Amino acid sequence: MSGRRIAVETWDPDYGAPVDPGVLDPSDVSVNADVELDASAWNPITPASETAPAGDVLFIDGVRRTDAAAWITEGGEPPYRALLASIGAGAARGGTRAQIAAAEVERLLIAPRETGNLPTRAGTYTVALAAGAESEALSRALQQRLSALETRVAERQRDAADTIFIDGPLRGWPQPHAVGYIKTHHVSYLPEAPQAVVGRLAAGQRTPLFFMTTSWSRYSWYLRLPGPATHAWWGIVRCEVSDALTVADARRAADRATAILPRFASSPHRDARAPQNLYPIAGLEGHLRRLLGDAGFVHRCIRELR
Repeated sequence: MSGRRIAVETWDPDYGAPVDPGVLDPSDVSVNADVELDASAWNPITPASETAPAGDVLFIDGVRRTDAAAWITEGGEPPYRALLASIGAGAARGGTRAQIAAAEVERLLIAPRETGNLPTRAGTYTVALAAGAESEALSRALQQRLSALETRVAERQRDAADTIFIDGPLRGWPQPHAVGYIKTHHVSYLPEAPQAVVGRLAAGQRTPLFFMTTSWSRYSWYLRLPGPATHAWWGIVRCEVSDALTVADARRAADRATAILPRFASSPHRDARAPQNLYPIAGLEGHLRRLLGDAGFVHRCIRELR
């Protein structure tokens, strides 16, 4: 058809979509876009060349897997829903080849009430309480335990690198050298004029800082990773740093992160979530999933308890 143009997203649709800029929901988050520059003067920023060695960078990430859904009956009471799940979190050091710096795994029995731990041949499932027996409540409790494990790993590695990238929001983690790394976008945080600058970013450029307040406060910015950009928000990620930093320190952290991250951007022919799923994070996720054990074997061990 004459004049038709199709922009193909390289991100595998099996993972959902990294962004749909046409239908980003408006956000009720308090945002100040005048932190670094007046919002009316926003333009893409190209940071100075980063000279710190890649080995001074750590990436923190976690994985989760539901091993089985279960109904538990105790003491003549009506049965209730629970989840048997495995989680893992770790750290990978950046470099010419990512190196695993730390890794921890837990098996969890997510339940809405107190019960006993569950030993299996694949390991013991430790009880973790959920706010209810609904699927959403169980899943939320599982995600909270994963976030807590990621935070513990990050705390233990706090002095191991000059910059620590946390895969996901900081969630109030106060360390000044930690950077939250957000791969997907669901809401529009910026007013219309500053948001238009996001689409104008070239690879390795960032927006000016803006300040966000929810249950915690942080400085944030958008940047574009390198690759075959097919639409305005292709390869866009959002980063955030602690509000404990001064504006000048937050600006330096933003420049440093924006200069570092393109080194680790994945390629579409090698990763289904390119370029946002950084190579060290992908390698760490693969290592953690191996530590979780074979899903089929774990499931068989659970079924033996019937």
